[in-house]
Amino acid sequence: MDTGSRIRTQLATFRIDPHIVAMLVTVAVASLLPARGSFNAGAHTTTTIAIGLLFFLYGARLSARQAIDGFKRWPLHIVVFVTTFVLFPLLGLAGRLLVPWALTPALYAGLLFLCCLPSTVQSSIAFTSIAGGNMPVAICSASFSNLIGIVITPLLVSMLLVTKFGGISVDAIWDIMLRLLAPFLAGQLLRPWIGGFIARHKKVLGLLDRGSILLVIYTAFSDGVAAGIWRHLALTSLLLLLVMNAVLLATVLVITTVVTRKLGFDRADEITIVFCGSKKSLASGIPMATVLFPAQTLGLIVLPLMLFHQLQLIVCAWLARRYARRGSDQLQSRTVSQAEVGPLSGDTQPGGMVVR
Repeated sequence: MDTGSRIRTQLATFRIDPHIVAMLVTVAVASLLPARGSFNAGAHTTTTIAIGLLFFLYGARLSARQAIDGFKRWPLHIVVFVTTFVLFPLLGLAGRLLVPWALTPALYAGLLFLCCLPSTVQSSIAFTSIAGGNMPVAICSASFSNLIGIVITPLLVSMLLVTKFGGISVDAIWDIMLRLLAPFLAGQLLRPWIGGFIARHKKVLGLLDRGSILLVIYTAFSDGVAAGIWRHLALTSLLLLLVMNAVLLATVLVITTVVTRKLGFDRADEITIVFCGSKKSLASGIPMATVLFPAQTLGLIVLPLMLFHQLQLIVCAWLARRYARRGSDQLQSRTVSQAEVGPLSGDTQPGGMVVR
């Protein structure tokens, strides 16, 4: 590879996700032109419908047979589950030491909420594929994480964030069931009839997913602007939040790598655990935040998640390519070694034939 190609490859590794750019533009629009009055009420109604549609599509995409087959690798799923819903929240609790001198209570609530979220689906699978991991198990693990996260995340929030920023009431539980779980189950039930249509129109429906998330961000930051969130956000707090996200991601990546090797998982399973366990879902997190937190604090609550999402894409893109290069180098090394020692590894007959 020449120098120019190598530079282009490195730039591609660290490119900014267009969806993140769209989210930042949405935040800017909401800050300058927030939804007010009847338009705000209409935006909230549309957001509620969009969230229901989003989780309906999640349910319709998940193959029950694929999930059942993947559950056979239960030791791997346990490690991912513990990483996602135990290790991350414990690390988030440690961040309490930064309040209030570094992080405001609202930003810390957002950081802790981030730690309670399930894994991503699309990027976990994509990076596992690039790195040469166990794809079928990654699909199952990420999907299972999102499914159980509908229940586990609100429970964790109720235990860890019993403050003015969170906590679970009877109304909140009903909202979760009505707005998240019910559409998901409806998608599962209708999958035999609509699964083919969704597979054929994956790109179009993907745009609908992203559009729904942008709508949620717009309404969240519109409410936040009305509550004056930018007056309470110092530049130093934002920079420290970025550092906290980086430390959080690096810590989880190191721990999952070390633990999987200590437990004796092979390379493919290690890759799957590292990428499924280190991710946090923006697609699930933002809709959940609208149910669990007051509208006036929602903008600051989802800000740590938005920053973490871009950071995990950049870091894991680099890490996936590093895994892929190492796998290619190891395969090439084994091939060369076998070619060199092959004629000596058995009793050679006349004519060079090896008897094994």
